[in-house]
Amino acid sequence: MGAALGFARSVTGKEWTLAIQREYTADAPTREDVDALPGATVAEFGTNWCGHCTAAQPLIASAFSSSGNVRHLKIEDGPGRRLGRSYRVKLWPTLVFLSDGEEVARLVRPTGQQAVDEALAMIDPEESP
Repeated sequence: MGAALGFARSVTGKEWTLAIQREYTADAPTREDVDALPGATVAEFGTNWCGHCTAAQPLIASAFSSSGNVRHLKIEDGPGRRLGRSYRVKLWPTLVFLSDGEEVARLVRPTGQQAVDEALAMIDPEESP
C-alpha cells in the first residue's frame, strides 16, 4: 500500500496522506496542527533504527492494509522532539489513535494484531476487529 489514498488538510505546508508511511519523518507537525486534524489519525512515534519499531511494522502495515480512512503520521521521536514530548512518549513504537484530534487509544510496543485492529476500530467505524 504505497500509493496515497487521498489528502488530509494541509499541516504546516505539507499534505498528510491517508496512506501508511514507510519511514519515520523528522518533519513533524505541531501539536496544535495534530489536534486540529479531522477524522481518524494514528500518530506513530519511533525511529528508523529502533529494533522494536522494525519488529512492529508488519502488524502495523497489516492493520492499515484495509483501512483507507485513517491518516498515518509516522513521526521520528527522541530528545528535544516536541510532538512526542507533548504525548508523553517514553517507549518506541508508541501509536496514538486520534479521532478529530482527541486521543482515543494508545498502544506501546504492540506485539499482537488484535490490539492494533481493535484500536483502529475505535477511531474508524468502518473497521472491525
